[in-house]
Amino acid sequence: MGLRHDKPEGEPVLLVNREEAGRLLADRLISYRRDPSALILALPRGGVPVGYVISLALHIPLDVFITRKLGAPGNPEFAIGAVAETGTVFFNPQAQDILASLHAHPHDLNTILERERREIARRQTAYRGGQALPPLAQRTVLLVDDGVATGATFFASVEAVKAQKPRRLVAAVPVGPVDTLRLLRSQVDELVVLQTPEFFEAVGNHYEDFEQVSDETVRHYLQKAAEALRDNEPSAPLAHA
Repeated sequence: MGLRHDKPEGEPVLLVNREEAGRLLADRLISYRRDPSALILALPRGGVPVGYVISLALHIPLDVFITRKLGAPGNPEFAIGAVAETGTVFFNPQAQDILASLHAHPHDLNTILERERREIARRQTAYRGGQALPPLAQRTVLLVDDGVATGATFFASVEAVKAQKPRRLVAAVPVGPVDTLRLLRSQVDELVVLQTPEFFEAVGNHYEDFEQVSDETVRHYLQKAAEALRDNEPSAPLAHA
Protein backbone atom coordinates (compact mmCIF):
# COMPACT_ATOMS: atom_id res chain seq x y z
CA MET A 1 0.00 0.00 0.00
CA GLY A 2 1.73 3.16 -1.19
CA LEU A 3 1.51 6.86 -0.38
CA ARG A 4 2.76 9.24 -3.01
CA HIS A 5 2.75 12.95 -2.31
CA ASP A 6 4.42 16.20 -3.28
CA LYS A 7 4.84 18.47 -0.29
CA PRO A 8 6.33 21.86 -1.15
CA GLU A 9 9.05 23.21 1.10
CA GLY A 10 7.86 25.87 3.50
CA GLU A 11 4.30 27.03 3.11
CA PRO A 12 2.19 24.75 0.90
CA VAL A 13 1.26 26.29 -2.43
CA LEU A 14 -2.48 26.89 -2.76
CA LEU A 15 -4.22 24.81 -5.38
CA VAL A 16 -5.76 27.11 -7.98
CA ASN A 17 -9.07 25.23 -8.14
CA ARG A 18 -10.53 21.73 -8.26
CA GLU A 19 -9.74 21.37 -11.95
CA GLU A 20 -6.04 21.97 -11.33
CA ALA A 21 -6.17 19.43 -8.51
CA GLY A 22 -7.64 16.92 -10.97
CA ARG A 23 -4.87 17.55 -13.50
CA LEU A 24 -2.15 17.07 -10.90
CA LEU A 25 -3.75 13.89 -9.58
CA ALA A 26 -4.17 12.55 -13.11
CA ASP A 27 -0.40 12.89 -13.64
CA ARG A 28 0.14 10.57 -10.68
CA LEU A 29 -2.54 8.13 -11.78
CA ILE A 30 -1.25 7.74 -15.34
CA SER A 31 -0.63 4.00 -14.88
CA TYR A 32 -4.42 3.52 -14.88
CA ARG A 33 -4.92 5.23 -18.25
CA ARG A 34 -7.38 3.30 -20.43
CA ASP A 35 -7.59 0.50 -17.86
CA PRO A 36 -10.74 -1.35 -19.00
CA SER A 37 -11.56 -2.38 -15.43
CA ALA A 38 -11.17 1.11 -13.96
CA LEU A 39 -13.95 3.40 -12.76
CA ILE A 40 -13.70 6.82 -11.12
CA LEU A 41 -16.13 7.37 -8.26
CA ALA A 42 -16.21 11.02 -7.22
CA LEU A 43 -17.79 12.17 -3.97
CA PRO A 44 -20.31 14.91 -4.74
CA ARG A 45 -20.43 17.60 -4.94
CA GLY A 46 -16.86 18.91 -4.66
CA GLY A 47 -15.12 15.75 -5.81
CA VAL A 48 -16.89 15.73 -9.18
CA PRO A 49 -14.88 18.53 -10.90
CA VAL A 50 -11.70 16.76 -9.72
CA GLY A 51 -12.91 13.40 -11.00
CA TYR A 52 -14.04 14.90 -14.30
CA VAL A 53 -10.56 16.11 -15.20
CA ILE A 54 -9.06 12.75 -14.20
CA SER A 55 -11.66 10.99 -16.35
CA LEU A 56 -10.71 13.05 -19.40
CA ALA A 57 -6.99 12.52 -18.90
CA LEU A 58 -7.15 8.78 -18.26
CA HIS A 59 -10.12 7.87 -20.50
CA ILE A 60 -11.88 6.19 -17.57
CA PRO A 61 -15.64 6.34 -16.86
CA LEU A 62 -16.83 8.77 -14.19
CA ASP A 63 -19.67 8.21 -11.74
CA VAL A 64 -20.55 9.52 -8.30
CA PHE A 65 -20.52 7.75 -4.96
CA ILE A 66 -23.03 9.42 -2.67
CA THR A 67 -22.16 9.56 1.02
CA ARG A 68 -23.61 11.94 3.59
CA LYS A 69 -22.03 13.23 6.77
CA LEU A 70 -23.82 12.50 10.04
CA GLY A 71 -23.69 15.58 12.23
CA ALA A 72 -23.93 15.39 16.00
CA PRO A 73 -27.42 16.06 17.43
CA GLY A 74 -27.67 19.78 18.11
CA ASN A 75 -24.33 20.44 16.38
CA PRO A 76 -24.75 19.35 12.75
CA GLU A 77 -21.39 20.75 11.60
CA PHE A 78 -19.55 18.36 13.93
CA ALA A 79 -19.19 15.05 12.07
CA ILE A 80 -19.67 11.87 14.10
CA GLY A 81 -19.82 9.61 11.07
CA ALA A 82 -21.38 9.16 7.65
CA VAL A 83 -23.81 6.98 5.70
CA ALA A 84 -23.20 5.72 2.15
CA GLU A 85 -25.68 5.09 -0.62
CA THR A 86 -25.07 1.33 -0.35
CA GLY A 87 -26.32 1.47 3.26
CA THR A 88 -22.96 1.35 5.04
CA VAL A 89 -22.86 3.51 8.18
CA PHE A 90 -19.49 4.63 9.56
CA PHE A 91 -18.97 6.20 12.99
CA ASN A 92 -15.86 8.03 14.17
CA PRO A 93 -13.98 6.29 16.99
CA GLN A 94 -15.04 9.14 19.31
CA ALA A 95 -18.71 9.07 18.25
CA GLN A 96 -19.97 7.09 21.24
CA ASP A 97 -18.27 9.40 23.73
CA ILE A 98 -19.55 12.47 21.89
CA LEU A 99 -23.12 11.20 21.84
CA ALA A 100 -22.90 10.35 25.55
CA SER A 101 -21.58 13.82 26.39
CA LEU A 102 -24.50 15.34 24.49
CA HIS A 103 -26.96 13.05 26.27
CA ALA A 104 -28.26 12.15 22.81
CA HIS A 105 -31.22 9.80 22.59
CA PRO A 106 -31.09 6.95 20.01
CA HIS A 107 -34.15 8.52 18.40
CA ASP A 108 -32.10 11.65 17.66
CA LEU A 109 -29.54 9.61 15.74
CA ASN A 110 -32.23 7.70 13.85
CA THR A 111 -33.82 10.98 12.81
CA ILE A 112 -30.49 12.22 11.45
CA LEU A 113 -29.89 8.93 9.63
CA GLU A 114 -33.28 8.99 7.97
CA ARG A 115 -32.85 12.61 6.89
CA GLU A 116 -29.51 11.88 5.24
CA ARG A 117 -30.87 8.73 3.57
CA ARG A 118 -33.62 10.84 2.03
CA GLU A 119 -30.99 13.27 0.76
CA ILE A 120 -29.02 10.35 -0.72
CA ALA A 121 -32.15 9.20 -2.56
CA ARG A 122 -32.72 12.74 -3.85
CA ARG A 123 -29.18 12.94 -5.17
CA GLN A 124 -29.39 9.49 -6.78
CA THR A 125 -32.34 10.82 -8.76
CA ALA A 126 -30.67 14.17 -9.48
CA TYR A 127 -27.33 12.72 -10.62
CA ARG A 128 -28.18 9.31 -12.06
CA GLY A 129 -31.86 9.56 -12.79
CA GLY A 130 -32.47 7.09 -9.99
CA GLN A 131 -30.26 4.41 -11.52
CA ALA A 132 -28.26 2.17 -9.21
CA LEU A 133 -24.52 2.35 -8.69
CA PRO A 134 -22.74 0.27 -11.37
CA PRO A 135 -21.28 -3.08 -10.21
CA LEU A 136 -17.87 -2.66 -8.57
CA ALA A 137 -16.84 -6.31 -8.15
CA GLN A 138 -13.41 -7.03 -9.66
CA ARG A 139 -13.02 -3.46 -10.86
CA THR A 140 -10.27 -0.96 -10.16
CA VAL A 141 -12.01 1.88 -8.33
CA LEU A 142 -10.46 5.34 -8.08
CA LEU A 143 -12.26 7.08 -5.21
CA VAL A 144 -11.87 10.85 -5.55
CA ASP A 145 -12.71 13.92 -3.49
CA ASP A 146 -11.50 17.53 -3.35
CA GLY A 147 -9.86 16.94 0.04
CA VAL A 148 -10.38 15.34 3.43
CA ALA A 149 -10.49 16.83 6.93
CA THR A 150 -11.79 14.40 9.56
CA GLY A 151 -12.34 11.95 6.73
CA ALA A 152 -15.69 10.71 8.07
CA THR A 153 -17.38 10.84 4.68
CA PHE A 154 -14.40 9.40 2.84
CA PHE A 155 -13.89 6.55 5.33
CA ALA A 156 -17.55 5.57 5.04
CA SER A 157 -17.16 5.58 1.27
CA VAL A 158 -14.06 3.38 1.51
CA GLU A 159 -15.85 0.84 3.70
CA ALA A 160 -18.88 0.80 1.43
CA VAL A 161 -16.83 0.38 -1.75
CA LYS A 162 -14.70 -2.37 -0.22
CA ALA A 163 -17.88 -4.27 0.64
CA GLN A 164 -18.59 -4.41 -3.11
CA LYS A 165 -15.37 -6.46 -3.61
CA PRO A 166 -13.39 -4.32 -6.07
CA ARG A 167 -10.13 -5.78 -7.38
CA ARG A 168 -8.23 -2.66 -6.32
CA LEU A 169 -9.22 0.49 -4.44
CA VAL A 170 -7.23 3.68 -4.98
CA ALA A 171 -7.95 6.83 -2.97
CA ALA A 172 -7.03 10.11 -4.69
CA VAL A 173 -7.35 13.39 -2.79
CA PRO A 174 -5.56 16.70 -3.32
CA VAL A 175 -5.03 17.65 0.32
CA GLY A 176 -5.58 16.47 3.87
CA PRO A 177 -4.06 16.33 7.37
CA VAL A 178 -1.27 13.85 8.02
CA ASP A 179 -3.09 11.82 10.69
CA THR A 180 -6.22 11.34 8.59
CA LEU A 181 -4.20 10.35 5.53
CA ARG A 182 -2.06 7.94 7.53
CA LEU A 183 -5.20 6.10 8.62
CA LEU A 184 -6.67 6.26 5.13
CA ARG A 185 -3.50 4.77 3.64
CA SER A 186 -4.00 1.67 5.80
CA GLN A 187 -7.53 1.19 4.45
CA VAL A 188 -6.88 1.24 0.69
CA ASP A 189 -4.55 -0.39 -1.81
CA GLU A 190 -3.03 2.93 -2.82
CA LEU A 191 -3.33 6.52 -1.67
CA VAL A 192 -2.37 9.38 -3.98
CA VAL A 193 -2.31 12.84 -2.39
CA LEU A 194 -0.80 16.13 -3.50
CA GLN A 195 -0.31 18.02 -0.23
CA THR A 196 -0.13 17.14 3.46
CA PRO A 197 0.19 20.56 5.14
CA GLU A 198 1.80 20.60 8.56
CA PHE A 199 -0.89 23.01 9.73
CA PHE A 200 -4.09 21.81 8.13
CA GLU A 201 -7.15 24.03 8.13
CA ALA A 202 -10.47 23.52 6.36
CA VAL A 203 -10.13 21.96 2.91
CA GLY A 204 -11.26 25.17 1.21
CA ASN A 205 -8.42 27.14 2.80
CA HIS A 206 -5.95 25.22 0.64
CA TYR A 207 -7.51 26.43 -2.62
CA GLU A 208 -7.53 29.84 -4.26
CA ASP A 209 -10.96 29.14 -5.75
CA PHE A 210 -13.27 26.88 -3.74
CA GLU A 211 -16.70 27.99 -4.84
CA GLN A 212 -19.65 25.76 -4.10
CA VAL A 213 -20.60 23.15 -6.69
CA SER A 214 -24.29 22.89 -7.58
CA ASP A 215 -26.33 19.83 -8.48
CA GLU A 216 -26.62 21.26 -11.99
CA THR A 217 -22.83 21.44 -12.28
CA VAL A 218 -22.49 17.85 -11.08
CA ARG A 219 -24.93 16.66 -13.76
CA HIS A 220 -23.10 18.75 -16.36
CA TYR A 221 -19.73 17.18 -15.54
CA LEU A 222 -21.15 13.65 -15.54
CA GLN A 223 -22.81 14.22 -18.91
CA LYS A 224 -19.69 15.74 -20.49
CA ALA A 225 -17.46 12.97 -19.13
CA ALA A 226 -19.75 10.33 -20.65
CA GLU A 227 -19.81 12.18 -23.98
CA ALA A 228 -16.02 12.52 -24.05
CA LEU A 229 -15.61 8.83 -23.33
CA ARG A 230 -18.01 7.91 -26.13
CA ASP A 231 -16.27 10.22 -28.57
CA ASN A 232 -12.85 9.14 -27.28
CA GLU A 233 -11.66 12.70 -27.75
CA PRO A 234 -10.09 15.02 -25.17
CA SER A 235 -12.28 17.85 -23.98
CA ALA A 236 -11.36 21.10 -22.33
CA PRO A 237 -12.15 21.45 -18.61
CA LEU A 238 -15.50 23.09 -18.03
CA ALA A 239 -16.28 26.41 -16.46
CA HIS A 240 -18.68 26.07 -13.56
CA ALA A 241 -22.31 26.10 -14.61
